[in-house]
Amino acid sequence: MFHPSSPRIGAALALALCLCAPSAAGAKQSAKHGGRQAAKLRASLTPERLGAATTVSLGIQITAKTRVPSALRSIQLAYPRDLGLATSGLGLASCSPATLEALGAEACPADSRMGSGSAVVEIPVGPDIVKETVSLELFAGPSPDGRLHVLVYVSSVFAVHAEFVFSGVLLAGRLRIAVPLIPALPGAPDVAVTRMQVTLGGPLTYYERVHGRNLAYHPPGVGLPDSCPGGGFAFAATFAFADGSHARARTAVPCPRGG
Repeated sequence: MFHPSSPRIGAALALALCLCAPSAAGAKQSAKHGGRQAAKLRASLTPERLGAATTVSLGIQITAKTRVPSALRSIQLAYPRDLGLATSGLGLASCSPATLEALGAEACPADSRMGSGSAVVEIPVGPDIVKETVSLELFAGPSPDGRLHVLVYVSSVFAVHAEFVFSGVLLAGRLRIAVPLIPALPGAPDVAVTRMQVTLGGPLTYYERVHGRNLAYHPPGVGLPDSCPGGGFAFAATFAFADGSHARARTAVPCPRGG
């Protein structure tokens, strides 16, 4: 159990994945309502050039009819199959969960970094709601099955400092992330996720061994196909919560001009 004065509360709050990324591509968005939770999804591609490498940014916002949403248990993200996430040149090396948990992000190989982001989590404490913003760092993890596994390293960015690691797996056109329950205070609900922003790619620096020297370079990022599907690049997400409810949201990044 966690106590507000304990540094471990940062780990609990850290699991709050908050997606509130700006929609630079002007992506349309929709949210499914009617259940106990509702979600909104945003997406952007920067730059927007067909046949070129891009950075993918995703954002989520979760709301509820109650004071705070139920604890998040899983995320299933569907993305265009011809978006080159698995062939992006990101995650050339891997970092183990044990290394992240014991030594932190700086202990991982530079070539294992895949992106970054931030999150907001909430927990009701008496009449108040405690909010925490945490940072997210994405790394490629070990691959026992030949698929791309993603590690998310979560750390508090405020005075309360703690770390937490969880993982997901990249499937064909899908990214599946399981979220463990994080207990809060005795008698209080588990930590709730309300927002998350995450970017795949971006200003990363990798190193290549050439003639006995380590040369720095910037990985190209996620590849856009040469043509744009009708209706743009579609993304969808399904969220499962601890109370048994689900929320769904979708968005589409419009085709670039001339695409």
